[in-house]
Amino acid sequence: MKHLFAEIPSEYKIKSLLHQKTYLVNGELKNWSGTTTDVLSTISSTKKYSPTLLGTIPQLGKEEALETLDAAVSAYDKGQGLWPTMKVADRISCMEKFVTQMKTKREEVVKLLMWEIGKSLPDSQKEFDRTVEYIYDTIEDYKKMDRDSAKFEKNSGVHAHIRRGPLGVVLCLGPYNYPLNETFALLIPAIIMGNTTIFKPAKNGVLLISPLLEAFQNSFPAGVVNIIYGRGRTLATPIMESGKIDVLALIGNSKSANAIQENHPRKNRLRLILGLEAKNPAIVLEDADLDLTINECIAGATSFNGQRCTALKIIYVHENIVEEFNKRFSKRIDALKFGNPWEDGVKLTPLPEPGKPAYIQELIDDATEKGAKIINKKGGETTENYIFPAVLYPVSKNMRVFEEEQFGPVTPILSFKDINEPLDDMAESNYGQQVSVFGSDVKTLSPLIDTLVNLVCRVNLNSAAQRGPDVYPFTGRKDSAVATLSVHDALRSFSIRTFVASKDNEYNNAILKELLDKKTSNFISTDYIL
Repeated sequence: MKHLFAEIPSEYKIKSLLHQKTYLVNGELKNWSGTTTDVLSTISSTKKYSPTLLGTIPQLGKEEALETLDAAVSAYDKGQGLWPTMKVADRISCMEKFVTQMKTKREEVVKLLMWEIGKSLPDSQKEFDRTVEYIYDTIEDYKKMDRDSAKFEKNSGVHAHIRRGPLGVVLCLGPYNYPLNETFALLIPAIIMGNTTIFKPAKNGVLLISPLLEAFQNSFPAGVVNIIYGRGRTLATPIMESGKIDVLALIGNSKSANAIQENHPRKNRLRLILGLEAKNPAIVLEDADLDLTINECIAGATSFNGQRCTALKIIYVHENIVEEFNKRFSKRIDALKFGNPWEDGVKLTPLPEPGKPAYIQELIDDATEKGAKIINKKGGETTENYIFPAVLYPVSKNMRVFEEEQFGPVTPILSFKDINEPLDDMAESNYGQQVSVFGSDVKTLSPLIDTLVNLVCRVNLNSAAQRGPDVYPFTGRKDSAVATLSVHDALRSFSIRTFVASKDNEYNNAILKELLDKKTSNFISTDYIL
């Protein structure tokens, strides 16, 4: 493969560098004059390959980390702060103000998504639009939740007014592959439920938050949203060591999650909301529709170069059809177009992590040394910022590509004779997020589905694994997740049931009636939010 160079359309050129010189703390965009870090894109702007400088971000340290922590702790004020005690309708109003302002930044954010992480133009636009939709869906679900709780219950002579309340201070760490959508899938429900937050963007996909800083600043009270930049370990360690974080919300790697939470002195107080890695398999049965199966497996294995926790990362194919599957699958992989994110019809784009092609090559070398072959013609062809997807067959359990989550363009294929072979592998795996099953015989599928639902949390029938629609539960077993994310579930993950109880007698009932009539309490309310 040759280095990719084509004239960049004017609307996508980097015409001026974005130097992020401020960070958001306690409602103030505070200037930073200390050390900065260059933000580089692996996409080249020149005929001779060279990474493109996009701008710089602050390299904050322990002092700034603790400053933002103090702001979030003060804003929560042990549950007495303005934000956690605010009326639900008023918190919703703040979120509506934010999303209205966010929509005006679509073009800037989409452009940065392409340059920072190499996401194609249609997928970058989809990520932005899906995030906006997610926020509106969250607002609607929160309204419904509030309507359902705007009542009193009576059991055993006790009245109860049950609602959901915030948990406290949230440390939010998002991923580079969906730096807007998955980060906001944590941040938005955390905020709207009345928590205060500290948010550190991912290493890649960091500048795209810059256009949204002012919207965060002027939509929410001081200290509710605090945004810091720098190395995760440098910033997260002192924040966690303080013991003042109530919730760790992270989408990333289980090793990182374990290391970060290990710093908290009172782990019993720490709520974990984690979206972690996965090794989602496809199981292709003998009677599978190969046209449909290959279409779905191509999408599942190669969308955004396989850099998704929901990607299909290993494919099991019945031995009677594996030869035909491999031939057609490999041909389709080689036909995929590689190019810069804004090019029409592009399916494969530069990898955002400079070290990723070398890592994928290590996996390929290990597999081929142990008996696998690259069965597609272009597999493993390399440029400075890419390695073409390699289809490896036959793969065995002693290969790294079988065990490790590759998070990049390489697809291992195994054949099986007995369905218990892939099932046993899944049971032994450290991961348990999703599986895709391809076949049509109900007698075969029925017992298979009944087993798979206890090994993973989503069984995709004749379709690739995916996260959406966002209203459906998104979670995993074992090392793949803690807690559940979806529009509905995330609001509950970031809150706790809390209620006021009173014995049913004239004295108490008179007080409750007065509380409701005079509307003096933000918590005790039977108002219906339209």
